[in-house]
Amino acid sequence: FLGVMPAYSAADDALTTKLVTFYEHKKDSSVPSHQATVLLFDPRNGSLKAVLDGSVITAKRTAAVSAIATKLLMPAFAEVLCILGAGVQAYSHYDIFTELFTFKEVRIWNRTKEKAVKFANSVNGPVQVCSSAQEAVTGADVIVTVTMATTPILFGDWVKPGAHINAVGASRPDWRELDDELMKNSVLFVDSREAALTESGDVILSGAEIFAELGEVVKGTKPALPEKTTVFKSLGMAVEDTVAAKFVYDSWSAGN
Repeated sequence: FLGVMPAYSAADDALTTKLVTFYEHKKDSSVPSHQATVLLFDPRNGSLKAVLDGSVITAKRTAAVSAIATKLLMPAFAEVLCILGAGVQAYSHYDIFTELFTFKEVRIWNRTKEKAVKFANSVNGPVQVCSSAQEAVTGADVIVTVTMATTPILFGDWVKPGAHINAVGASRPDWRELDDELMKNSVLFVDSREAALTESGDVILSGAEIFAELGEVVKGTKPALPEKTTVFKSLGMAVEDTVAAKFVYDSWSAGN
């Protein structure tokens, strides 16, 4: 796939387009599945101001949004973090989650165990490598799914009541990471209703009802309900890249 994600933010005085290629590699490849570039324009006249590494921006802004959702939706006493997947997003989520939150235990599972072991050996803190997704998930308070799965790998009967799930993978209308039981028995939050109802297989195929957009919780127009089992379905929005790219550009400009 080649995706084009244009956005303009009046508040940030920023105009960008992200170009992202997405290739499903049949075999483990040294080339990432997602590669991206962000073009930053001058909103006054349309001239190109900068070309930015969209892969780094995508990894960091996606994890940052998951962290906002987690801060609002996770249970009051969250001790165990579980990450399903060991790719780029697993690293960016681990970095920000261990920086912002205090977990007593971090677990990881990946379809290819060698990648999970490599992940555990390369991050700064202790990580338990699990032999199955069920083992990783059982008793976890916060779960992050960042996989290339096309059928469910996380099942509702494994999930601790009151846990919070950030569902980041399965960005196509016919792909799943979460099963029907989990989707229907959780309070569902999304970044964009419009996107979720056209792009997310987890939402479309389960028929789960969307409770709120994350922005509504941030603004205080919808409650967070951290005492419930919650799912945040993250698809990403172009404006997140715009804000992040402007932030990077402004920081670079100040350094120059």
